[in-house]
Amino acid sequence: MTSTGMNMSKIIFYEEKNFQGRSYECMSDCFDMSSYLNRCHSCRVERGCFMVYDRTNYMGNQYFMRRGEYADYMSMMGMSDCIKSCRMITMHRGSYRMKIYERESFGGQMYELMDDCDNIMERYRMSNCMSCNVMEGHWLMYEQAQYRGRMMYVRPGEYRNFMNMGHSNMRFMSMKRITDSCF
Repeated sequence: MTSTGMNMSKIIFYEEKNFQGRSYECMSDCFDMSSYLNRCHSCRVERGCFMVYDRTNYMGNQYFMRRGEYADYMSMMGMSDCIKSCRMITMHRGSYRMKIYERESFGGQMYELMDDCDNIMERYRMSNCMSCNVMEGHWLMYEQAQYRGRMMYVRPGEYRNFMNMGHSNMRFMSMKRITDSCF
Protein backbone atom coordinates (compact mmCIF):
# COMPACT_ATOMS: atom_id res chain seq x y z
CA MET A 1 0.00 0.00 0.00
CA THR A 2 1.33 3.45 -0.85
CA SER A 3 1.86 6.09 1.80
CA THR A 4 -1.02 8.08 0.28
CA GLY A 5 -3.39 5.15 0.78
CA MET A 6 -2.31 4.63 4.38
CA ASN A 7 -2.92 8.29 5.27
CA MET A 8 -6.34 8.54 3.66
CA SER A 9 -8.94 9.93 6.05
CA LYS A 10 -12.16 8.07 6.75
CA ILE A 11 -15.29 8.87 8.77
CA ILE A 12 -18.47 6.81 9.04
CA PHE A 13 -21.75 8.47 10.03
CA TYR A 14 -24.67 6.50 11.51
CA GLU A 15 -28.32 7.48 11.74
CA GLU A 16 -28.73 6.04 15.24
CA LYS A 17 -26.75 6.13 18.50
CA ASN A 18 -24.12 3.45 19.17
CA PHE A 19 -23.26 3.02 15.46
CA GLN A 20 -26.64 1.60 14.52
CA GLY A 21 -28.92 2.13 11.56
CA ARG A 22 -28.08 3.27 8.07
CA SER A 23 -24.51 4.51 7.61
CA TYR A 24 -22.54 6.68 5.22
CA GLU A 25 -18.78 6.32 4.75
CA CYS A 26 -16.83 9.38 3.69
CA MET A 27 -13.16 9.76 2.72
CA SER A 28 -13.19 13.33 1.37
CA ASP A 29 -15.18 16.56 1.49
CA CYS A 30 -18.96 16.28 1.14
CA PHE A 31 -20.87 19.56 0.65
CA ASP A 32 -24.33 17.99 1.06
CA MET A 33 -24.91 14.73 2.96
CA SER A 34 -28.70 14.96 3.11
CA SER A 35 -29.19 12.48 0.27
CA TYR A 36 -27.18 9.82 2.16
CA LEU A 37 -28.67 10.03 5.68
CA ASN A 38 -31.85 11.39 7.26
CA ARG A 39 -30.08 12.22 10.53
CA CYS A 40 -26.85 11.47 12.39
CA HIS A 41 -26.55 10.41 16.03
CA SER A 42 -23.14 8.73 16.07
CA CYS A 43 -19.97 8.48 14.04
CA ARG A 44 -16.61 6.79 13.94
CA VAL A 45 -13.46 8.52 12.67
CA GLU A 46 -11.18 5.70 11.55
CA ARG A 47 -8.36 7.82 10.12
CA GLY A 48 -7.57 11.52 10.00
CA CYS A 49 -9.58 14.54 11.15
CA PHE A 50 -12.78 16.14 9.91
CA MET A 51 -14.95 19.18 10.48
CA VAL A 52 -18.68 18.46 10.45
CA TYR A 53 -21.29 21.15 9.83
CA ASP A 54 -25.03 21.43 10.52
CA ARG A 55 -25.67 23.19 7.19
CA THR A 56 -24.79 22.36 3.61
CA ASN A 57 -21.79 23.91 1.87
CA TYR A 58 -19.66 23.84 5.06
CA MET A 59 -21.77 26.47 6.82
CA GLY A 60 -23.35 26.77 10.25
CA ASN A 61 -22.12 25.28 13.52
CA GLN A 62 -18.89 23.34 13.16
CA TYR A 63 -17.37 20.52 15.16
CA PHE A 64 -13.82 19.17 15.00
CA MET A 65 -13.57 15.40 14.99
CA ARG A 66 -10.36 13.42 15.37
CA ARG A 67 -9.79 9.66 15.33
CA GLY A 68 -12.17 7.93 17.72
CA GLU A 69 -15.66 6.64 18.33
CA TYR A 70 -18.54 8.97 19.14
CA ALA A 71 -21.45 6.72 20.19
CA ASP A 72 -23.74 9.66 21.02
CA TYR A 73 -21.57 12.55 19.90
CA MET A 74 -24.25 14.72 18.34
CA SER A 75 -26.47 15.08 21.42
CA MET A 76 -23.42 15.36 23.70
CA MET A 77 -22.32 18.47 21.85
CA GLY A 78 -25.84 19.90 21.65
CA MET A 79 -25.78 19.52 17.89
CA SER A 80 -28.93 18.95 15.96
CA ASP A 81 -29.35 15.56 14.34
CA CYS A 82 -28.78 17.14 10.95
CA ILE A 83 -25.18 16.92 9.86
CA LYS A 84 -25.38 18.39 6.39
CA SER A 85 -21.74 18.53 5.28
CA CYS A 86 -18.23 17.50 6.27
CA ARG A 87 -14.74 18.56 5.31
CA MET A 88 -11.62 16.43 5.51
CA ILE A 89 -8.65 18.18 7.14
CA THR A 90 -5.33 17.34 5.55
CA MET A 91 -2.24 17.06 7.72
CA HIS A 92 0.00 20.11 7.40
CA ARG A 93 3.74 19.76 7.75
CA GLY A 94 5.64 22.97 8.06
CA SER A 95 5.20 26.34 9.68
CA TYR A 96 1.97 28.06 10.70
CA ARG A 97 1.19 31.71 10.00
CA MET A 98 -2.01 33.70 10.29
CA LYS A 99 -2.76 37.42 10.52
CA ILE A 100 -5.79 38.35 12.60
CA TYR A 101 -7.59 41.69 12.28
CA GLU A 102 -9.81 43.58 14.67
CA ARG A 103 -12.32 44.58 11.97
CA GLU A 104 -13.73 43.13 8.77
CA SER A 105 -11.84 43.54 5.46
CA PHE A 106 -8.50 43.45 7.30
CA GLY A 107 -9.12 46.70 9.20
CA GLY A 108 -8.09 47.87 12.65
CA GLN A 109 -5.36 46.29 14.73
CA MET A 110 -3.44 43.42 13.11
CA TYR A 111 -1.32 40.74 14.75
CA GLU A 112 0.53 37.83 13.24
CA LEU A 113 0.26 34.41 14.88
CA MET A 114 2.71 31.57 14.41
CA ASP A 115 1.54 29.49 17.37
CA ASP A 116 -1.58 28.89 19.45
CA CYS A 117 -3.17 31.86 21.21
CA ASP A 118 -5.44 31.02 24.14
CA ASN A 119 -6.70 34.60 24.65
CA ILE A 120 -6.30 37.49 22.17
CA MET A 121 -7.57 39.97 24.77
CA GLU A 122 -4.81 39.11 27.24
CA ARG A 123 -2.03 38.68 24.68
CA TYR A 124 -2.78 41.58 22.32
CA ARG A 125 -5.41 43.73 24.10
CA MET A 126 -7.62 42.94 21.13
CA SER A 127 -11.33 42.70 21.97
CA ASN A 128 -12.51 41.26 18.67
CA CYS A 129 -11.31 39.40 15.58
CA MET A 130 -13.51 40.02 12.54
CA SER A 131 -11.23 38.90 9.67
CA CYS A 132 -8.04 36.96 9.06
CA ASN A 133 -5.54 35.92 6.43
CA VAL A 134 -4.18 32.40 6.81
CA MET A 135 -0.84 32.13 5.05
CA GLU A 136 0.26 28.69 6.29
CA GLY A 137 -1.34 25.79 8.11
CA HIS A 138 -4.80 24.80 9.27
CA TRP A 139 -6.33 26.49 12.33
CA LEU A 140 -9.35 26.34 14.62
CA MET A 141 -10.74 29.67 15.80
CA TYR A 142 -12.83 29.62 19.00
CA GLU A 143 -15.59 31.92 20.20
CA GLN A 144 -14.21 32.05 23.75
CA ALA A 145 -10.77 32.21 25.32
CA GLN A 146 -9.04 28.95 26.30
CA TYR A 147 -10.30 27.19 23.12
CA ARG A 148 -13.92 26.95 24.25
CA GLY A 149 -17.27 27.59 22.65
CA ARG A 150 -18.24 27.40 19.03
CA MET A 151 -15.45 27.09 16.52
CA MET A 152 -14.56 27.77 12.91
CA TYR A 153 -12.03 25.91 10.75
CA VAL A 154 -9.78 28.06 8.55
CA ARG A 155 -7.20 26.93 6.02
CA PRO A 156 -4.89 29.03 3.82
CA GLY A 157 -6.86 31.89 2.31
CA GLU A 158 -8.40 35.27 3.02
CA TYR A 159 -11.41 35.55 5.32
CA ARG A 160 -12.61 39.16 4.90
CA ASN A 161 -15.80 39.05 6.94
CA PHE A 162 -16.84 36.28 9.33
CA MET A 163 -20.40 37.66 9.43
CA ASN A 164 -20.83 36.84 5.73
CA MET A 165 -19.80 33.26 6.48
CA GLY A 166 -22.73 32.62 8.79
CA HIS A 167 -21.00 33.75 12.00
CA SER A 168 -22.88 37.01 12.50
CA ASN A 169 -23.11 36.91 16.30
CA MET A 170 -19.69 35.37 16.98
CA ARG A 171 -16.41 36.93 17.86
CA PHE A 172 -13.27 34.84 17.96
CA MET A 173 -11.13 35.04 21.09
CA SER A 174 -8.64 32.14 20.76
CA MET A 175 -6.91 30.29 17.93
CA LYS A 176 -5.26 26.85 17.81
CA ARG A 177 -3.15 25.16 15.16
CA ILE A 178 -4.27 21.77 13.88
CA THR A 179 -1.01 19.85 14.29
CA ASP A 180 0.23 16.28 13.87
CA SER A 181 -0.94 15.50 17.42
CA CYS A 182 -4.55 15.95 16.26
CA PHE A 183 -4.22 13.09 13.81
